[in-house]
Amino acid sequence: MYNVMLFLHVVGAVGMGIYAILPFVAGKFKQLSGPAQEGLARGLILGGRFGQYALILQLLTGGYLISKGEYTVAWMITTVVIFVAIGALSGIVQGPLKRIAAAAANGESASAAISKVQTLSVIILVLFLGIIWLMQVPWYK
Repeated sequence: MYNVMLFLHVVGAVGMGIYAILPFVAGKFKQLSGPAQEGLARGLILGGRFGQYALILQLLTGGYLISKGEYTVAWMITTVVIFVAIGALSGIVQGPLKRIAAAAANGESASAAISKVQTLSVIILVLFLGIIWLMQVPWYK
């Protein structure tokens, strides 16, 4: 059972990879035309939703894996807080992405929403890299 959960945990980590490319893709918004911005925003909305499902998979499988190891309480709290922060910010970024898609469909400017997406995506990337580091260097008792 442990190996199955570990495999699913790795699959979830790969699914969360959307957060690693999000800032770089979001940086292209200002270079695109209206219909292209709409398509990119809709694609990122779908990718973000996939990332959120992967995050849920991570939390479930990670909970099982933590129960089988001896980690410090500080490490467990830190990882859960970072996962919750990633989940919250990935949910928050969906709003500006939807505004970008709507503005692009109506031929309006979405520069404020684009800036917000770029900022939030960089923060999510930093948190994602932090959680990867914590998973590679766990604190044992």
